[in-house]
Amino acid sequence: MTQRQGKAQRATPTSKPVTPRVNEPRRHTGAGFTPHGIGSKRDRRRAAAIARRRRTRRRRALIGIPVVLAVIALGVTAIIYANQKPSITVTGAFGRVPKVTIPDITPPGTLKATDLIEGHGGRVTRGDLAIVNLVGYTWNGAKHKQVISSYSSGQPQPLTIGQTIPGLDKSLTGQQAGSRLLLVIPPKDGFGSTGSQRLGVTGSDTLVFVVDVLGGYPKTAAAHGQPQPAGDPKLPSVSAPPAGAAPQVTIPKAAPPGTLQAKTLIQGTGPQVAKGKLLVAQYEGLIWRTSKVFDSSWQRGAPATFVIGTGRVIPGWDKSLVGQRIGSRVLLVIPPKDGYGARGSSQAGIKGTDTLVFVVDILASY
Repeated sequence: MTQRQGKAQRATPTSKPVTPRVNEPRRHTGAGFTPHGIGSKRDRRRAAAIARRRRTRRRRALIGIPVVLAVIALGVTAIIYANQKPSITVTGAFGRVPKVTIPDITPPGTLKATDLIEGHGGRVTRGDLAIVNLVGYTWNGAKHKQVISSYSSGQPQPLTIGQTIPGLDKSLTGQQAGSRLLLVIPPKDGFGSTGSQRLGVTGSDTLVFVVDVLGGYPKTAAAHGQPQPAGDPKLPSVSAPPAGAAPQVTIPKAAPPGTLQAKTLIQGTGPQVAKGKLLVAQYEGLIWRTSKVFDSSWQRGAPATFVIGTGRVIPGWDKSLVGQRIGSRVLLVIPPKDGYGARGSSQAGIKGTDTLVFVVDILASY
């Protein structure tokens, strides 16, 4: 069938009678249509009325759709605006100073922790040492001010989980290194009704923290690397301990060396420790004269931190640990001049003539 043959010609009130072609089907389009395309006046009036009713229904349908959509749209917007309140906004990359905007409204009365960036490193649990960068504000309605920032100090903040304010302890537990958190901490989960005079926090201040979790170190953290050959028999010997325990140190029954000694017992493979960095370490210190332990992070149950190479620790540490590799275990024998000097440390039982022995596991630096 050709295209022309495939279409039946429709009669109109002004057309001439048309005889259908051979084999061409006749189309029935409703009342008022005759084989010759002309109907009676009554039929034409009836067809026109039906057509008018159909057009009216279509117009109503078309008008009704936008009305329904408008009602739906207005309803959703109303719900959004009814539930939406000004919120805290935080912008900036992980590890960089965040820009924090706090609204001038009454803060919530419950602890809220929001993951802004999800980390994929090790999890921090209660009792662990967490290394974080943070910035903190007080929030009391329309009043808010910055009270702490590790970014401005240039050093990350060490926190032992379980020994900080309750809101930080609760919110950081279970978080992974690499995470950025927004914390809103009411007074009961912060410094309580007494506040913190040192930070300028009153007993009615809600706290807002943005916290970047840089790393976490449990009490079992230890040196990891290649054990080194046994050294000078005149130096103390150090046994390999079980996980989480301090090494066993045996001090010779002889006079100590008169100069600073540093021997690598386990060679780590990490970066070298740089001057001015925050050092994360497990350590134990003994007095050569008595073989007694006077200080130990292992005994306290968590790694410790020190800024190294800038005079904030005894000279023997600054001289010996800068340049060591992360992951190393180092034996230090420190004469008085590189330790506590002629004054010693009566609190620790150290005399001005005492040589000190340290075993240090270098876990990280920031």
